[in-house]
Amino acid sequence: MRSKQRVADHGEVFTPSRLVEAMLDLVGPETKRIESRFLEPACGSGNFLVPVLRRKLVTVDARYGKSEFERLHHGLLALMSIYGIELLSDNVVECREKLFGVFVDAVSVKLGDEWCTAASVVLAVNIVHGDATAMVTCGANPQPITFAEWAYLGKGRYYRRDFRLDTLAQMSSLTQEGSLFADMGKHEIFTPTRDHGVLTVAQIAEGGVGHV
Repeated sequence: MRSKQRVADHGEVFTPSRLVEAMLDLVGPETKRIESRFLEPACGSGNFLVPVLRRKLVTVDARYGKSEFERLHHGLLALMSIYGIELLSDNVVECREKLFGVFVDAVSVKLGDEWCTAASVVLAVNIVHGDATAMVTCGANPQPITFAEWAYLGKGRYYRRDFRLDTLAQMSSLTQEGSLFADMGKHEIFTPTRDHGVLTVAQIAEGGVGHV
C-alpha cells in the first residue's frame, strides 16, 4: 500500500504479483489472445493490466516476429485491447506509463516516433480517470465514461467506434429471450456514440478521424 490514509479513504491495496499471475492463469488462453479485451474497473497502477499486455505481446512476437509490419500493427492491437478505470489520478498516470513502457520495449520502437504517439493516444482513451461505480469521469465536469472499440482490419488499417460504458452495462440485464437477441444486434447497446471510421497509425497519432 502507498499509505494507510489512502487505504482508509479509497480502499487502495495492491495485489501481489504472484497472486496476479495465478489469477490470470485461470483465464490463460484469453490473456494470450491478441484481440481479447480486458477491462479492470479499479486498475490502480496496472498490476493486472501490465502482465496481461505482456502475455499478449509474447503471442504477437511468436506469430509475427518475422514481419516488422505485422509485429508493430498487432502489437498496437494488443495495447488497444487493454482497458482500465481508476479513481486516483496518480495511479492513472503510472498505469499509462507502465503499459507504454511495456509496449515500446516489446515492439522496439524509438521514443517520439508515430508508433509511440499512437500508443499514447490509445492509452489516453483506454485508461480512464473515472469512477467505475458511477460510470463517470473524474474532474470538475464529470462525463459518462466512454470506451473505444478498436479493431484491426489488416493492411495497416484500424477501425474505431466509441461506446458509453453505462449503455454497455445494460447488456447484463438482457437475456436470450430479450430484445438484444430478438433484434439481431440492432439494440441500442450496439449504437456507438461516435464512429471514427478507418484509421492508420499516423491518423491515430494525430488524433484524427478516418474514413467511414
